Amino acid sequence: MSYLDNIRTFVRVYELGSMSAAGRDLRISPAVTSTRIAQLEEHLSVRLFQRTTRNLTPTEQGRLFYAGAVEVLEAVEAAEAQVVDITEKPRGSIYVAAPLGVGRRLIAPQVPAFIEQYPEVSVRLRLTDRKVDLTTEGLDLAVFLGEPEDSTLRIRKIADVDRVLCAAPGYIKARGMPNSGDDLLSQNHECLNLRFPGATEFQWRLQTPDGPKRFKVRGRFESDDGDVLTDWALDGQGIALKPVFEVADHLRAGRLVVVAKDTPPVPVQMACLFTHRRRQDPKTRLFMDFVIGRIGMAIKSA
Repeated sequence: MSYLDNIRTFVRVYELGSMSAAGRDLRISPAVTSTRIAQLEEHLSVRLFQRTTRNLTPTEQGRLFYAGAVEVLEAVEAAEAQVVDITEKPRGSIYVAAPLGVGRRLIAPQVPAFIEQYPEVSVRLRLTDRKVDLTTEGLDLAVFLGEPEDSTLRIRKIADVDRVLCAAPGYIKARGMPNSGDDLLSQNHECLNLRFPGATEFQWRLQTPDGPKRFKVRGRFESDDGDVLTDWALDGQGIALKPVFEVADHLRAGRLVVVAKDTPPVPVQMACLFTHRRRQDPKTRLFMDFVIGRIGMAIKSA
């Protein structure tokens, strides 16, 4: 096993906090993962992790080595990128994060065609509606909806995404049709909230005659999975705020109807987030170029 493989394994164990998770991520067995870490510790003559039956935590030496290990891998990737630019044969893995709905409907369908065109590239797609940290999670890029909080990262805009407030006809029959954001509050409507640590979607930003305004909506249903909110809305449990592309088929079929039409949601930005270094990687650049145009067309056709 190469020393560089051992370093790559250490970095993923450190970032994911688990031998088994790192093994799955690198597509190697737990035994190989453990062996690589043991070899690295033997070579350095230090313990990189404290191990118990339940926890795996980096030692002080492990934390120090991580910073240097990342620099080593970045230097290797930069050198490989220069060669790739010359040969025009990108290879290696791209780690991509995206919200669940965006990833399932817009990104995942494009991946097979990308890999067919660039067969030496692997795409590792991580889907989650929570906020992600590109650096600590070892991501090349993240597709997101909204505004980024980290001003040190680079942004490439994809599109402005229209959104709707929608509910099932059965819910409207039982609770009445709200015409505005004020009705949502005064009529005590059940609002289905996307909520996770740091989330703000329970404060819906709607367009009013006086300009955009935030409405602190209420509801007994909340989840960190946007598709769960759609399912609840279809089941007549309340009103959901959704990107149009996620619920377009349900709206056309009449399974959901648009509500509060006097104050529609403010469109939200969809963009790619990446570090300056990742932008220089040809395979990351190619993936963005390949996917972004197709996503934009899919959103417009929804």
